[in-house]
Amino acid sequence: MSTIRFALLRHGVTDWNAEKRIQGRSDISLRTDTIAHYRTLRLPDDWQDVPWYCTPLTRTRETADALSISPVTAQSDLIEMDWGTWEGERLPDLRAKLGAEMAQNEDRGWAFRPDGGESPQDVLVRVQDFLTRHTANHAPSTNDTFGAITHKGVIRVVYAAARGWDMMGKIPDKLDWECLHVFDWSETDGFSVVALNVPLIPIDNEDRI
Repeated sequence: MSTIRFALLRHGVTDWNAEKRIQGRSDISLRTDTIAHYRTLRLPDDWQDVPWYCTPLTRTRETADALSISPVTAQSDLIEMDWGTWEGERLPDLRAKLGAEMAQNEDRGWAFRPDGGESPQDVLVRVQDFLTRHTANHAPSTNDTFGAITHKGVIRVVYAAARGWDMMGKIPDKLDWECLHVFDWSETDGFSVVALNVPLIPIDNEDRI
């Protein structure tokens, strides 16, 4: 059974990110200063010549374009967690408004669910569905690799599955959202962490010419 190695990169900053609003499926574009910043960066050499995916949301495609990643294929199974009626809200406001109900929901870990939205477990299932299809559509190879520009919620669930974290309490490792996070997956062994916080590379003056 082949093992897939893949790198996940979160999209750049939007106005809603800066305002600490929950985005979920809301299609918010990147800030102009974020696009300018990502144009000064590139992928690490090991990830230049592999297939890349983004999600149907504009912010991931804009991040790919700013990093000059091409071609990039949209993949709906890698889209952000659906936060239902909570999209556009701030978590501190929800905690203040919902009180004990919110605390009990957050204490459910993998089963946490926003009103009308998805749980982290739901997100993991669709990521696994994508990986299973990816395996079925490619010849067995120990060098099966790809990258994806995706979302914080997706990266957190893959990390949690790989790290054995129950998604309750403090995250075991600090994740830099401007870095690649690399994982292995196979149908027999599940997820494992390969490398966290692999930095993007600044483009020097010669690269710009």
